[in-house]
Amino acid sequence: MGTVSLPDTWVYALRLPHDPRAARVARMTVRAVLNGHGRQEVLDTVELLTSELVGNTYRHTRGPASLRLTALADGRLRVGVWDSHPGIPAPFGEPPWDRVAVPSADAEEGRGLHLVQAYADSWGALAIGDGPVDRGAGKLLWFEVGGGRAGGEGARMA
Repeated sequence: MGTVSLPDTWVYALRLPHDPRAARVARMTVRAVLNGHGRQEVLDTVELLTSELVGNTYRHTRGPASLRLTALADGRLRVGVWDSHPGIPAPFGEPPWDRVAVPSADAEEGRGLHLVQAYADSWGALAIGDGPVDRGAGKLLWFEVGGGRAGGEGARMA
């Protein structure tokens, strides 16, 4: 009789209040989870991109957000951030999703989604609430890292 080795998969979810400290809480959570699972090779990238997406939920919505970390069986790590705003920004939305303008050197904001495009292996979005009952329930933005490709070669996936 052979032994079966289960894949190293896991999921963590965190509900975040509409609070300026939410991005910091998300970074601390990511760091604790990835350190606990021995995933230091993706820690800096995941921490940076998660912080950017969660920070955007505070800046562009008035409601809570949710963070979900999922380790997939093939070694990829998927990070999803839900918020209550229905708008899907580039590079997650409709074409030209492959082009996020690089902000000027003196710009004080606008780098976060460019960073997702540059460092995630893949990314995508899902509008929540396409039905008549749940219309306007927000969106889920996600990205994946650890798929074996170097950052900067990412591709949007539906």
